[in-house]
Amino acid sequence: MAAPRPLCLLWVRGLALLWGCAGVGLAQLTATASPAPAHACSEFSQRSCEECLKNVSCLWCYTNNTCIDYPVRSILPPSSLCALSNARWGVCWINFEALIIAIAVVAGLILVSVTVCCCYCCYCRKRSRSTPDEEEEQLARKREERRLQSLQRKHERKLKHDEIRKKYGLLQDSDNPYSRFENE
Repeated sequence: MAAPRPLCLLWVRGLALLWGCAGVGLAQLTATASPAPAHACSEFSQRSCEECLKNVSCLWCYTNNTCIDYPVRSILPPSSLCALSNARWGVCWINFEALIIAIAVVAGLILVSVTVCCCYCCYCRKRSRSTPDEEEEQLARKREERRLQSLQRKHERKLKHDEIRKKYGLLQDSDNPYSRFENE
């Protein structure tokens, strides 16, 4: 039974930090959460909640100011043992109802944020895969159109230059382009 104590201490400290117990201080938390000598929890009945909860295996019930062994076989103490609104474990300033609500809210927020992140990432990945393909096709079409227009303009320029050469008699034979140019 000695092995679960460090986990319980970390859990209690984490809860205290989660609930903004900065004023209490870590030294006080360490002092209150340190393991008490192995006494039976019933010895702390009719004393204070703080004394009872020094032993992490004890549960304090405010209805009749009793310190009882925590029912480890069930996650939550049964209502026949102590009502959840009056049961304290770990720290005296929070009851089980508030603890359950807080844990449910935090777990819900984590679950919702993970779901939102996964959906967002999947949507972005899907969008990034499909959009570049379409964009690349558009760019390739435009590039091809510009290339064809450039070739057409080049052909038109060549025709104009050939007309000018023909007009002035500078057009060479296409059969023998290296023939000697004779001046008449």
